[in-house]
Amino acid sequence: MPAFPTAAASALRDSQLRGNLARATGTIRSRRAEAVAEQDDWEQLREAGRAVKERTLRHLDRYLLQVEEKVTAAGGKVHWARDAEEARRIVVGLVQDTGEREVVKVKSMVTQEIGLNEALADAGIDAYETDLAELIVQLGQDQPSHILVPAIHRNRAEIREIFLRSMGAYGTAAPADLDDDPRRLADAARRHLREKFLRAKVAVSGVNFLVAETGTAVVVESEGNGRMCLTLPETLISVAGIEKVVPTWQDLEVFLQLLPRSSTGEPMNPYTSTWTGTTADDGPRAFHLVLVDAGRTDALADPVGRQVLNCIRCSACLNVCPVYERVGGHAYGSVYPGPIGAVLSPQLRGTTSEVDRALPYASSLCGACYEVCPVKINIPEVLVHLRARIVEEGRGRLVPKPERLAMAAARWVLSRPSRLTAAQRAGALAARLVARRGRVGRLPGPLSRWTDTRDVPVPPAETFSAWWKGTHR
Repeated sequence: MPAFPTAAASALRDSQLRGNLARATGTIRSRRAEAVAEQDDWEQLREAGRAVKERTLRHLDRYLLQVEEKVTAAGGKVHWARDAEEARRIVVGLVQDTGEREVVKVKSMVTQEIGLNEALADAGIDAYETDLAELIVQLGQDQPSHILVPAIHRNRAEIREIFLRSMGAYGTAAPADLDDDPRRLADAARRHLREKFLRAKVAVSGVNFLVAETGTAVVVESEGNGRMCLTLPETLISVAGIEKVVPTWQDLEVFLQLLPRSSTGEPMNPYTSTWTGTTADDGPRAFHLVLVDAGRTDALADPVGRQVLNCIRCSACLNVCPVYERVGGHAYGSVYPGPIGAVLSPQLRGTTSEVDRALPYASSLCGACYEVCPVKINIPEVLVHLRARIVEEGRGRLVPKPERLAMAAARWVLSRPSRLTAAQRAGALAARLVARRGRVGRLPGPLSRWTDTRDVPVPPAETFSAWWKGTHR
C-alpha cells in the first residue's frame, strides 16, 4: 500500500465510494445518536468504561495469568504469542493437528491483523468467513474497510455482482435470478454458509472480551453466524489480543451497554455468546485460546499512547470522522482504519515504514472521535503525541518542505516585536489591495484554489497593537 496521502488522493477521485460511505456512515451516526439519547447515564457509563479499562491495563499481568488459570481449569488450553508470526504458527499448527483442511471463522480483527487467512492458505487450509460483510469481502477478493461493516464501501448492486460471479467457486452458488433486494442477498448468503456450518470440524473466532474471574470468552454479533461457529465444530480456536481482558462479570456489564449503542445504535446486541473451556456433550470437545501481544506491550509502556488499548472496536470514531467518510478504510493501509487506526497501527507496528509514519497525519484533529468514543480515548492527543515522536526520531521529512519554511519564517517574525509589527502592516496593506466589496478577491495562480471556495472578511484598518497603543497612552 502507498502512504496515506497517495492512497487518499486516489480514493477521493472515486465518486461511487464517497457516495457509499456518506450514506452508510450517516445512517449509523443517526442510529447511534438516538440510542445514546435514550441512556440517561451515558456519560457515567463512558467514565466507568474508561476507568475499568485503565485499571485493567495497570494490572494486566495479573489478570492475564488469572485468565490462563481459569481457562485451563475449565478444560481449555492457553497459548501465548509474542508476535504475529508466532500467532500464525500456533493456529496453523492447531488446525493441522486435527487433520482437517478447512475452518469456519467468526469475524476477528486480530486474525486479520496477524494475516491468519493467508497463513492457513499457504498451509493448504481453506478459511471461510461467515460474517456477511466479511463474506462479501472474501468473495470479492477485497480488503475490509471498516471495523464494524467491512464491506461498507460496497452497495447492493455491487454485492449482487460479487455473489453471482464468485459464490459458486467457494460453495453453493447464488441463484441465477438474484437481484439486489437485501432480503434475497441475505438469503443467498445464508444458504451458501449453511453447508459450511454443518460440515466444518474446526472454527476460529475472535474475542470481544475475556472475563478474568472465570476465564470466559465473549463474542457479540448481529447475525447468529458466531453462535453457529462457536457451538457446532469439534475444535474451537479463539484468538485474542491481550488487551481484551476485563476483571469481572460486573465490569463486563458496562461494556455490554456501551458497545452496541456505539457500534450499531442498538440497546443490546442480538447475539451475545459466552464460553468457558469445554463441557461434556455440549459444544466443542477442544478449546484453545491464543493470546497475542504483537506490539501491545510496547504500546502499554507509552504513558500517552497506552490509552488506545482501551479500544473496544465499536467503530464510532470512524462514523464521525470527516476524513474517513471521504476516503474510506483502504487508504489507511491497515486492518484498523479511521481515527483509531491512525493511532493504533503505528504503535503496534512501529513507525519504520512510510505507511505507518503517515497515519498520525491522517486527521484534521477536529476532535469528533474523542467526543463519541465510549471509553474516552483522547485520539487527538495521541495523534499529536505520535507526530512529535516521528519528528523526534528524525523522520520529520513527512512535514512538507513549504510548511517547514513557513514555520521557520513565522519563528523569525515572532521572535521580535518590531518584525511582527512590520509584518502586520505589510499583511494589512496586501489584503486591502485584493479586497473587493467587503470580501477578499480571487488571488492569482495556485492561490486561487483557496479563494475560489472561501470568503474572508477585510482586515481591520489598524492592528491590535496599534489600537492598544492609541487607547492606552
